[in-house]
Amino acid sequence: MADTLTTLKATHAKSDFQKDVFILKQLVGRDFKRKYRRSVLGVVWSVLNPLLMMVVMAIVFSTIFAQGRNGSVSPELYPLYLIVGNVTFSVMSDSTSQALMSIIDNASLLKKVKVHRFVFPVQKVLFSLVNFGFSLIAVAIVMLWFRIVPTWHLIWLPVGLLFLMLFCMGIGLLLSSLTVFFRDIMHLWSVVITAWTYFTPIFWTDDFIKLMHPVLQFFMYGNPMYNYVNFMRQIFLWQTNPEPVTVIICAGWALVAFAAGYTVFHKLEHKFILYI
Repeated sequence: MADTLTTLKATHAKSDFQKDVFILKQLVGRDFKRKYRRSVLGVVWSVLNPLLMMVVMAIVFSTIFAQGRNGSVSPELYPLYLIVGNVTFSVMSDSTSQALMSIIDNASLLKKVKVHRFVFPVQKVLFSLVNFGFSLIAVAIVMLWFRIVPTWHLIWLPVGLLFLMLFCMGIGLLLSSLTVFFRDIMHLWSVVITAWTYFTPIFWTDDFIKLMHPVLQFFMYGNPMYNYVNFMRQIFLWQTNPEPVTVIICAGWALVAFAAGYTVFHKLEHKFILYI
């Protein structure tokens, strides 16, 4: 009898997991079609966008750093420095901005279909991973243009992405649950993202950061995204293994963010139906 009950529970759990995976695939596919519907360039835009942003920022910030403040990054490496930082930060920015509205936007589905609610914010993060995959084509083009040969250190990429995805999922779960009750978060988050962009060394170099006020340096180096961007640059740009302290900090932020986000989401999710 006990064995039968255990088997039934295992089958039920497996069935729920398969259903969640199926829904995730459908939602990612839906968002993909929505984003590129009636677009002349289609997915090509996911490659052109980071390239165009890189060109604009390279022109602007190369001029700013022209006074010898950019010694840590040579001029020929600076475009790659920019684009790696930009596409890494965009994963967090895009996924969390979309995740915060994921429960509200799927209110009608939640009222009709029994599904695990965490699927919706998690799906937004997975979709940002798809876009990141296209953005890597832009990174490859820049490396090819400047004759930078990829090295075996890129095997660290899945590890860095895993940490970044967990971090984004944690933030997404937290934001999506709180937004159900406090709609002002959707407006405040755009301000937070803008400030976060400037406190992340996407275009700043370490030499330039060291010239800043100590308070600004504290926010720069204490910024979680500093470590994720640094992780990616170490394997793409500097072509080395990520420093152990960088790996530990990235893993730590991922676990803290995911644990906090899941805890808050799980505590509040039973009330969603009353407010959506």
